[in-house]
Amino acid sequence: MAASYPIIILGCDNDLQIVDHLDDSFEALMTSSEEQCLQALSDNNYQLILVDMTCPSIPVFEACQKLKGVADVPVIFVSAKDCNDERIAAYESGADDYLCINDLATELHGRLERIIINKIANDQLKVQLAQANEMAFIAMSDTSDLGVNIQFLLDVNNCSNVDELGMRLFQALQSYGINCSLQLRSQFSVKNMEANGMAKSLESKLLTEMKDQGRYVDFGHRSVMNYGAVSLLVKNMPVDDEKKYGAIKDNVFSLLQGADARIQALDTLGNLALEKNLVRSLTLKMKDLMSSVDQSYQDVMRDIANVVEEMADNIEASMQYLGMDETQEKSLQTTMEGAILATNKIFNEGLKLDKDLHEFLVHIDGLFKSDTINPVQLQKIIESLEKLS
Repeated sequence: MAASYPIIILGCDNDLQIVDHLDDSFEALMTSSEEQCLQALSDNNYQLILVDMTCPSIPVFEACQKLKGVADVPVIFVSAKDCNDERIAAYESGADDYLCINDLATELHGRLERIIINKIANDQLKVQLAQANEMAFIAMSDTSDLGVNIQFLLDVNNCSNVDELGMRLFQALQSYGINCSLQLRSQFSVKNMEANGMAKSLESKLLTEMKDQGRYVDFGHRSVMNYGAVSLLVKNMPVDDEKKYGAIKDNVFSLLQGADARIQALDTLGNLALEKNLVRSLTLKMKDLMSSVDQSYQDVMRDIANVVEEMADNIEASMQYLGMDETQEKSLQTTMEGAILATNKIFNEGLKLDKDLHEFLVHIDGLFKSDTINPVQLQKIIESLEKLS
C-alpha cells in the first residue's frame, strides 16, 4: 500500500504483540485503556481499531460498544482462541471482524487492508446513497412494497450472473431502509457481498454457519433470512415496530424467493453450456475419426479392385499354358468377368456411401462453427444420419 493508515491498538502490548505483525503500511498507536482510546479518536481521524481480547483489565465488549457509539470506525477483535460463541459475542458488541492469534502472521495485513478499503467504499457509498435517496423519495413516494417486489421479479430475469443479481437485490432492498449482508450460493461459486459490492469476513462466516438453521434466525436487532441458495443478514431490524418488522420479513422473503429462482436458472444455463461444450468436443472428435475411417475405407476398396484386376490379368496371361479346352477357358473367363463386375459394383456402392458421409461431415462442421444452433442445419444432419443408417 502506498499510503500509511493510522490505526489504534487497544490492549496489553506484552500479550499478543499485535504491533510486531504490522508493517510500514500502518501507523499504530498503543492504548491501554478505554479512556485513552476514546481520547485518541477525538484527537485524530483513525481508520481502524484493533482490540486485544487477552487483556484482563479491559472490558472489551463494553469498550467496543462505546467506541462504535462515538465514531464510525471499524473494530477488529484479536483473540488467543478460535471460539464461535466468542465470535458471536464480538459481533453483538459491534465488531467488524474477529481474528485468532494463529491467523496474525498470514491474514492480519490482508484483513486490515480489506476492511479499511471497505470503510472508504462505504463512506463514498453513503454520500451517493444520500443523493440517491433524495431522488428516490420523489420518484418512489407512491410506490408500494408490492410494486418494488414486482419490479425486482421482472428485472431479475435479465441478470446474467450472481454479481448482477446481488446488486439488483440490494437496489430493491433500499426501499425498505435496511442495512444488509448477502450470500448467494450457485453450483459454480459462492458470492458474499455488501451494498457496495464488497464482502465482510465476519458477516460471510455467520451467513455460512446459519444458512441451514431455518428460514429465520433472529438475534437482537438482527435477522438472518434463508431461502434455498440465498441468505440475507438484516442488521437493523425495527424490533420496536411490530408492524414494520413483520412487513419487512414477509416482503423481503419474497425477494429472496425470486433471487433463488434466478440462481437455479443460472445454474441450469451453466450446466447446459457445459453439456453443449461436451457434445461439441465429442462431435468434433467423431468428425475427425470418421474422416480417418472414410479415407481408410476408400484405400481398402481401391486395393481390393486392383488385386482383383491384377489377378484376372495374370490368369488370362496363363491360360495358354494351362492346357484347358475352349469350354473350360470360356467358363473361367466368365467367372473372372463376374468377379470384376461384382468388385466394381461394391466399389461404386462405396463411393455413394462416401458421398453421403462427406455431406454429413460438412453439415457437422457447419453446425459447430457458430455458438448458436441453426435448426435448418440440425435437420440436415438428421436426414444425413437417416441416409447412413
